[in-house]
Amino acid sequence: MKLLSWNARGLGSPRAVRRLRCILRLQNPQMVFFMKTKICKSRMERIRHRCGYVNGIEVDSEGTRGGLCLAWKWGVNVTLRQFFKRHIDVVIDDDEAKGKWRFTGFYGSPYERNRNNSWEELRSLYTGERFHWFVCGDFNEGGVPRDERRMEVFREVLADCGLMDMGFSGRWFKWERGNLPETNIRERLDREVANEDW
Repeated sequence: MKLLSWNARGLGSPRAVRRLRCILRLQNPQMVFFMKTKICKSRMERIRHRCGYVNGIEVDSEGTRGGLCLAWKWGVNVTLRQFFKRHIDVVIDDDEAKGKWRFTGFYGSPYERNRNNSWEELRSLYTGERFHWFVCGDFNEGGVPRDERRMEVFREVLADCGLMDMGFSGRWFKWERGNLPETNIRERLDREVANEDW
């Protein structure tokens, strides 16, 4: 199964939706996880349908922040476990993989004061089941040098859940701001983690 995780940073403009449709046509994933849609559920549902995904779960944005969607094509067997404003948790019965596996799309709080709540939410998803478990999304942790204690807390959360970083290929950063060398910021906020069974 081909899965795409998309940090949309807003799907409110027609230009963003056209770009999204073009990328989805090129990549043709069976399932897509969108985070930071910044739009209401009903609008995201319309966009999902326009992109050719008949099934999905939308989570409302909070004003101009957040918003999640998990979309999948016809023929993909998805069972919803739970969702909340920061995650969508499902089980996928995958013919290609010859079995069931668990997917969690996660969006950590962008605010440091709420980060512990995000980590407790992630910890609450850990069940200890012997499922292949894959978690991806924007954890809003990592990238430019951080307070070592904050990074240690993030590592502890992953360890408590039995999750390991899956690594990456290509550029080490997935987000960039600023054109001048002295003001340029590059970060790797979006991550893919999985348990040992995966």
